[in-house]
Amino acid sequence: MRTRRGLCYPRTQWEAHWRASEEEEEERRRSRKRRRRLPPGEAAVGRKDFGLKMAIEAVTEDSPDFFDGLPDDLVVSILCNLSASAASPSDLIGVLVTCKRLNRLGLKPLVLHMASVKSLAVRAKKWSESAHRFLKRCADAGNLEACYILGMIRFYCLQHRGSGASLMARAAMGSHAGALYSLAVIQFNGSGGAKGDKDLRAGVALCARAAFLGHVDALRELGHCLQDGYGVRRNIAVGRRFLVQANARELAAVLKSSEAPSVAWHHHRRHALVSGCSLLSDFGYNVPAPKPHPANRFMVEWFAASGRGVGPGDEGLRLCSHGDCGRPETRRHEFRRCSVCGAVNYCSRACQALHWKLAHKAECAPLGRWLEADAVYAAVGGAPPEVDNGGGGAMY
Repeated sequence: MRTRRGLCYPRTQWEAHWRASEEEEEERRRSRKRRRRLPPGEAAVGRKDFGLKMAIEAVTEDSPDFFDGLPDDLVVSILCNLSASAASPSDLIGVLVTCKRLNRLGLKPLVLHMASVKSLAVRAKKWSESAHRFLKRCADAGNLEACYILGMIRFYCLQHRGSGASLMARAAMGSHAGALYSLAVIQFNGSGGAKGDKDLRAGVALCARAAFLGHVDALRELGHCLQDGYGVRRNIAVGRRFLVQANARELAAVLKSSEAPSVAWHHHRRHALVSGCSLLSDFGYNVPAPKPHPANRFMVEWFAASGRGVGPGDEGLRLCSHGDCGRPETRRHEFRRCSVCGAVNYCSRACQALHWKLAHKAECAPLGRWLEADAVYAAVGGAPPEVDNGGGGAMY
């Protein structure tokens, strides 16, 4: 509205709001007309472009990011809890690849030091250089499980004996029971060296330390060593006590992992002949076979995938006949063989005793076969050949 001199009166607030609403309504009316004139395909493209534009505007809008406002100490603490409770490697890796900040904080030594066994359980079919680097970073951060797993992989699978034994020794110095027992097996067999490199006393000492920490296989191995006088003065009563203690720990582990311990106990008591690991065999009880450690599972899968046993160029080398062990020979005739059938071989007395309960007791050749052989050799005036046990003492 103008005056006589041609000047405009100032607009009121209500008039400005009214004109703005009129302009918005006019713009909506025009956009509706344009949509009616567009073909169906072009209209869909127009709606898609409009939605994309709105999404870009929403992202570029200056809104506060609460994650960026969190202090690093709090994020590291959350990642430590996640690392310690991860159920698989993908749980931890999935967080590390989320964003740059989580990747930077998730690779801190404190987070890697807290990584659980399950988060380090790399499978053989997914082994790669990046998996090797990840385990190495965890080991450098002081994670004992990473030291043990990577040490076993290097020593047996990659055949890097020195670095593998060094990593296992680092875990053993941190009182890792599995590493102590694995080093004891290496000392018993002289793995990675000649036959004369065996150190039975060192193997018994390492086994005793692992048994003190509650390692079931070490308790079983030490019990059989004491019963047989292998590397230590023979003491049948003490050896028997160690074997009963190993069986009791197996029972406690089963009852702890079972949802209904009493039901599991009566179930295994009724089905004592079902496939499983005999527990307290004097009383006829039975429990499922223990789950293998991720390091042993990796070795089993690794050599199964190779298709030739230990590896190329290692003809004549055998794997431990206990299916959940996975340890291979590092030289020919390193492992002891069954003194009855000679068809199976074991890296340790613990593996032999466990595999006997699991399977070999039903598969071993009956005594009648050897009686027939004795009769044949007696008829020709000769003596039956002795079964080679690899120089490791009598098998039981």
